[in-house]
Amino acid sequence: MPIEFTIQPPDHYAGVNEPVKRPREFTCFSYDRERRFHLGDRSLKWFYPAYIPSDLSRGYQNWQRHDDSIDEHLDGLLAAIADYEKQTGKPIDAHVTTWRGMMTKIMATPYDQEEWEMNATFYRGCIFIEENHAFARRKKMMESSRPARSDGISPNLMQYWGYKFETLSTIPRPWGEVSRDEIESRDDEIVNNMEQYCSVVRTGFGNTIVCLGGEVDAIWDAKPETPGEPINWVELKTSRMITNTGIQTAFDQKLLKYWIQSFLLGVPRIIVGFRDQDGILRSMEEYETLNIPYEVRRRGLAKWDGNVCIRFAALFLQWLRLNITEEGVWRIRRPFRGSRIELTKIEQVGHGAIITEEFMNWRIKLDLQKAKQQALEEGKQDQGEEGQKAAAPAAA
Repeated sequence: MPIEFTIQPPDHYAGVNEPVKRPREFTCFSYDRERRFHLGDRSLKWFYPAYIPSDLSRGYQNWQRHDDSIDEHLDGLLAAIADYEKQTGKPIDAHVTTWRGMMTKIMATPYDQEEWEMNATFYRGCIFIEENHAFARRKKMMESSRPARSDGISPNLMQYWGYKFETLSTIPRPWGEVSRDEIESRDDEIVNNMEQYCSVVRTGFGNTIVCLGGEVDAIWDAKPETPGEPINWVELKTSRMITNTGIQTAFDQKLLKYWIQSFLLGVPRIIVGFRDQDGILRSMEEYETLNIPYEVRRRGLAKWDGNVCIRFAALFLQWLRLNITEEGVWRIRRPFRGSRIELTKIEQVGHGAIITEEFMNWRIKLDLQKAKQQALEEGKQDQGEEGQKAAAPAAA
């Protein structure tokens, strides 16, 4: 029988401001255009506004698309964490490690009816959470097989519009190092969503420290020289032009996940490209992440509260830590429109494929290094005490 966490109405979580740790990037990694993993920021992009108007459908037939049938688990995130620990000589102090996408689903739960499934395991004091890839694939295939909308636009084309907007709105180096030809030829660039820059941050909700990895679309200027300082990231989104109250209401509801995604990684601004029904980019607008909840509340069309999302996440993570305390693989499931989150142990031992052998071997090696260092320090301390004892009679 599953253990259940009851999802209360949003008002249940209101009125309490849960402490939140500001996200601080402590490492990063990249995937190149062939989806090869690299430590560092080689795939980092800089924001440079797209030209208006632009046809977001252009180049759709040449789209170099990421093969999401491959389950990448937490592999890239764990490799980046291990590299960071090799530099510091100690493990990170997170209670939960996961992708930003998983925390987005959790935080949005009080207001969202989405069904989702995740897998989790407990390893050396930390819960590692990944998406249940098989469930996500089935869900996506069902969505992709749906007939095109009445206007003939397929879900895949709408997805492409978002990646095309990112291509039109970014450059590979700071603008002073990019030629005019490179900037003006962005519309001819083949869209490729295999390439990603991923930020890895330390954040927290209530008494739970969280390590998150997530893609960042672009940077506004440059990373600060001091590690951990706020970074001027830019999140890029596309949405339908707002022409009536109904569309504004739907957009304000969509802003919930826009806000959560950026809040989690410390992204201070979101640039939204507004398109018409034919996929033509008509305008752009900048939103400051921290102001979004207040703007939505002022308009009064969509009913959500960012503090409720934070409070819910803090309580859920605390509950998860009380119930996942040993090895094995756990399934975390939220049914469609469900009023509960279910936790079921599906494998009694091991960690499934959630944690890589390389990461576990590294942690064992790190423990051995720590034990060796501790033994050396104790040996020096013993020698010092013996020296003091030997010197005592002479002093007398």
